[in-house]
Amino acid sequence: MSNEPHILVIDDEPQILRALRTILTAKKFRVSTAARGEEGLALAAAQPPDLIILDLSLPDMDGMEVCARLREWTHTPIIVLSVRDSERDKVAALDKGADDYLTKPFGIEELLARIRVALRHSVQTSAAPQSIVTIGAVRVDLANHLVMRDDTEVKLTATEFKLLAYLAAHAGRVLTHQMILSHVWDLADADRVEYLRVYMRQLRKKLEADPDHPQFLLTEPGVGYRLVIEG
Repeated sequence: MSNEPHILVIDDEPQILRALRTILTAKKFRVSTAARGEEGLALAAAQPPDLIILDLSLPDMDGMEVCARLREWTHTPIIVLSVRDSERDKVAALDKGADDYLTKPFGIEELLARIRVALRHSVQTSAAPQSIVTIGAVRVDLANHLVMRDDTEVKLTATEFKLLAYLAAHAGRVLTHQMILSHVWDLADADRVEYLRVYMRQLRKKLEADPDHPQFLLTEPGVGYRLVIEG
């Protein structure tokens, strides 16, 4: 059995399938392809991949439905590649369970970086949960609710820590405003995006070396946030 990570590409564009198969195979991935949603679902069940690359515009069903059906039984990372570039489509795909979203045409180096992040996060979440998270010069002890920069404790409010812990639990994944608000606060607060922005600004001031140019607590414009951690 090969140890190479297995990627399933579901896309109805033959040139995209050929290009991704060639590029990903050269990068030591095993690649399976499907041109229809039902075919992709069947392949995912028969030969469970380590990651799925999914187009939203398929001939037999919408990619959103494919994503939702996959999430009924698998936590395999899903990266959406689509010509649909509206914030509404991005948010809808992420809310359906996608881990990331890239708009066509895309840069191959960026896609490869997103694949590495998604696979690393998948390995972390399938193993024992991390209790120590590194964010630049900051170490976060999730079990003991302790944040340290070098030997100095960084004081976070209970809500700031809850927000940070939720981002850390899904590190590398794009989380929509609504997902964060409904988990950290309450479903009734799911539309209070400005409320979330205030807390993100506070976290950046406490954790980032340059809060105006964050390296770890990243904004996905119009969509939400992503925490990038080391390791």
